[in-house]
Amino acid sequence: MRFSVVETGYDQRQVDSCLDELGIRLSRLAARAEGAAGAAREWDEIRQEAAWLSGLLQRLDLGDASGSRHGGDAVRREAAEVLAQARFALDEAREEARQVRERAYTEAVQARRDFEAALYVRRRREARVDEILSQLTVDQVPADTPTAAAGVPERRPAVADTDRGSRLRR
Repeated sequence: MRFSVVETGYDQRQVDSCLDELGIRLSRLAARAEGAAGAAREWDEIRQEAAWLSGLLQRLDLGDASGSRHGGDAVRREAAEVLAQARFALDEAREEARQVRERAYTEAVQARRDFEAALYVRRRREARVDEILSQLTVDQVPADTPTAAAGVPERRPAVADTDRGSRLRR
């Protein structure tokens, strides 16, 4: 990020604006990371359902040893297809979550670096201002010293104003 150079460092409005923007970006990243965590919970539910279906398949296979094999084969194939689809969807979701997590981490690291750099510049500017101010010497002006204000002639009312004022007092 580049800031305009001013007399005592960088333009404070630009730096503040940059810091505000970084705060907004960090908030967005946090929301995206939270969304990715929500997606992981959904995939956990799918995984549990797939495990339940697998268990059901095993129970059916054990309980139906003497029954018709043809009906059991169809159920087994359908369950295997559902399980395969669930595994494929789970793998895709894991990959997407990994990519989102990596992007969020990269953006968060960059935002933190930008924020720290802006903060460092701001602290350097404050130190420079303090240094400049500490070098200033202020001499006390004695109370009886004439100033520019003392050199301005006193305003005197015009004669007509004086007459009116004396008439009003009567």
